[in-house]
Amino acid sequence: MKKKLNQSVLLLSLLMTSSISIAEDDTRELVQFPEMMQQHMMKNMRDHLKSINEILSSLGVGDLDTAAQIAEQRLGMSSLESHNASHMAKFMPEGMRLAGTSMHKAASRFALKAEEGELLPAYKLLSEITSACVTCHAAYRIR
Repeated sequence: MKKKLNQSVLLLSLLMTSSISIAEDDTRELVQFPEMMQQHMMKNMRDHLKSINEILSSLGVGDLDTAAQIAEQRLGMSSLESHNASHMAKFMPEGMRLAGTSMHKAASRFALKAEEGELLPAYKLLSEITSACVTCHAAYRIR
């Protein structure tokens, strides 16, 4: 029992140390927004992730129309006003703005392809949405 406890404490210590060093080694560019805008940005990104999950669920049951609707309304170019994108963009470095624009355009392209009703071509375009997310999150962070 004592040996297991010591191993658990050692493992916990290693995990805590490694997570601290990961945070210190984070070389992504810090982008600072006013507090209210930062909260809005986090809310938008959580909704983007939720939207992608809902799109995948819709595709999984062959409901391309719902997938297209979610993509366009919550991620696509039609969603920019509801996200206050023009206000947020003023605080973003150019690369972050470009990644965001790329994601929104990819979502609109996906929506158009999904409306055509062919699953495989729609799936292929879905990766363009997530690639833009990965690119941005790999390069930038907010507090």
